Amino acid sequence: MILRTLQASALALGALGALAAPASASRQPSVTWHECPAYSDDVLRSIGVPDKEFAKFRALYGRTECGTLPVPQDYADPGGKQITIAFTRLRASDRGRRLGSLAVNPGGPGGSGYLMPIDLVMGGMKLNERYDLIGLDPRGTGYSTKAACRPPEQGPPPPGPVTEQQARAVYAATVAANQACAATDPGLLGQLTTANAARDLDRLRAALGERTIAFLGVSWGTWFGAVYRSLFPDRVRAMWLDSVAVTEPRMDVFTEVRARAADRDFRRMAAWIAARDDTYGFGDTQAEVIEALTRLRERFAADPVTFTDIGMTVDGRMIAEAAGQPSPAWRDVAQVLKELVTATGPDAPPTLKRLAGGERPAPPAGAPERGNKPANIAYFCNEDSGPRTFESAWRAYQERLTRYPVTGEATAFVPNCAGWPLPVREVRLRGGGGPLMLSGHLHESPSPYQWTLDMRAAIGGTVVTVDDDVHGSGLRTPDCVAAVVAFFETGRRVRTCEGVPLP
Repeated sequence: MILRTLQASALALGALGALAAPASASRQPSVTWHECPAYSDDVLRSIGVPDKEFAKFRALYGRTECGTLPVPQDYADPGGKQITIAFTRLRASDRGRRLGSLAVNPGGPGGSGYLMPIDLVMGGMKLNERYDLIGLDPRGTGYSTKAACRPPEQGPPPPGPVTEQQARAVYAATVAANQACAATDPGLLGQLTTANAARDLDRLRAALGERTIAFLGVSWGTWFGAVYRSLFPDRVRAMWLDSVAVTEPRMDVFTEVRARAADRDFRRMAAWIAARDDTYGFGDTQAEVIEALTRLRERFAADPVTFTDIGMTVDGRMIAEAAGQPSPAWRDVAQVLKELVTATGPDAPPTLKRLAGGERPAPPAGAPERGNKPANIAYFCNEDSGPRTFESAWRAYQERLTRYPVTGEATAFVPNCAGWPLPVREVRLRGGGGPLMLSGHLHESPSPYQWTLDMRAAIGGTVVTVDDDVHGSGLRTPDCVAAVVAFFETGRRVRTCEGVPLP
């Protein structure tokens, strides 16, 4: 199964306060165990399980226990309204050598961890021999209590460069949608913070009878882990965080650092294309390729082309998005760009047509939720302390267009949290806690490598440098997977592991 990390994983900060363990909340509620949801073959296909792997999935799922735990909606009022946290437990297969429980999170925010234990085992991570793997749906996601609202849908603007008038219209629509969403259930949505998710995890740890708990997180899951470790340093057995999150609670900073990293990785791709000039024809130096692709983007920005056979219009923004793809996509990206040089429509060039595919079908009945958009918005916006005005976002966007002439147009031109009315909850990260590993990817843009170093400065730990640009690959590539397993089982630390090689 493909371990998925959700897009736009902007990682902001949750509330710390003095709410870690109210005296009135000392009574620990118990877990309610229940029959796990049934999944048809169509559901398994929809979540990425190949047909040939159905038997393996069902064998693991047959060993999985499903439970729920009540927790306070608001930890400042522990005796008040309770909500439900859903989770799975895949028990250690070697019970005689069991080391404890290990919670996992795939990112988001808003991502479901319910089936992540099975994802990991099917992907080759043999942590389940000595650990019970805990797949938690953080509050607001998956099978846990969640809010029903319609978050803003920021579809692509009309083809061509975005005008200020168009951007203002998108901003106004975002404000209206965010305010309407927050108004549907402000009591719950206002309590969707990483600190509260961490408190929920600690209640689950206690309910499972564990003195400490291990944790493995990727993308936003690294922020979840860092906050848990800051709030409950003496409860961490060991922790590994891959593709580490930003430590500064500002979405504007998040957007800018990501844009800078995307441009750097594009320049790596330009050098790769230059080394294959006989194939792609954009020039045999990095500078020549960058110049050629700059002209190509400008051409499609000024004169978008609609390919009627696939219902797609290619403009400058789409060229910018293609130029920012990670290295596993470079062969396809370079071939698409080559074919676009002479493409005039109405039929799409062959590689673009092959990659375009069709619309993704709706999930079949009974499919588990893998990502929750209201939770994604709430976690971000409850923790974002940066500016949310149109003027600040538009000015920053215009500056990125100048600094990054090929990739800049793919960046956000309005803040996702515009108009979100619920209060910002802040948290301070701090050091202390059990052994910690931070794996950062030298060239990736969703979680730039600098954030790994920033996180080490904030909470400590050992940095593991991965020489690739693939978000979350530390949980999938054999060398890194082996290092993760060895760390949790023996405490062995490494400084590097092999990531995804260049094509």
